Amino acid sequence: MNATTLAQRGYAPAAAPMKSARKAEYDVIARITSRLANAIQKKDFVALIHAMHENRTLWRKLAIDVADPGNLLPDDLRARLIYLAEFTDHQTRKVIAREASAASLVEVNTAILRGLK
Repeated sequence: MNATTLAQRGYAPAAAPMKSARKAEYDVIARITSRLANAIQKKDFVALIHAMHENRTLWRKLAIDVADPGNLLPDDLRARLIYLAEFTDHQTRKVIAREASAASLVEVNTAILRGLK
């Protein structure tokens, strides 16, 4: 190891830069949306079930977060996000029962991604 390498290590950041909360939310929603879309495209019902479970878990956590009285989002937006969480839960049950398509779940997530961008 030479002096240049030691200097680079010494002055390099100790850890990767932290993501903003918005970027972290975007990344999680994008990853789950991609899994949903891939499972739909491949007609892989087992993969779709796993992706929908992740998606429903995400939306439940978002609903809990926006329902908190300390959440700083406007009340109207909070109400709409809670509605989308309820819709996601209801639609997921219908897809599992093979009564509906999961495409609407991808559409909802895609709309949220556009809003986060």
